[in-house]
Amino acid sequence: MNVYTPILVLGLLAFGFAAFSVVAATFSGPKRYNRAKYDAYECGIEPTPQPIGGGRFPVKYYLTAMLFIVFDIEIVFLYPWAVAFDQLALFGLIEMFLFIITVLVVYVYVWRRRGLEWE
Repeated sequence: MNVYTPILVLGLLAFGFAAFSVVAATFSGPKRYNRAKYDAYECGIEPTPQPIGGGRFPVKYYLTAMLFIVFDIEIVFLYPWAVAFDQLALFGLIEMFLFIITVLVVYVYVWRRRGLEWE
């Protein structure tokens, strides 16, 4: 039981902080309720009407999502490489260099398509 005591204390501390935050927010937060606050996916702004059929989204949304996925996958592959770097030696270094080059190709593509500029 002595091994699990720090984990139990940390769990209780986290639960206490979460409970305190929720209770404090109910007493100290603003109380301005309107119809928009009760809408689905509310953000406090009145939603703009969407045309029938959904309308068109700019390509920048998809480019940003693609960029996020690419760099997320890059991190997933870079972490094990960093852990086993000593065992992989020169082969691992060359393979990771090629992997980073392919990721940079995607980055340059998004950059050239102006996916990183927000207006």
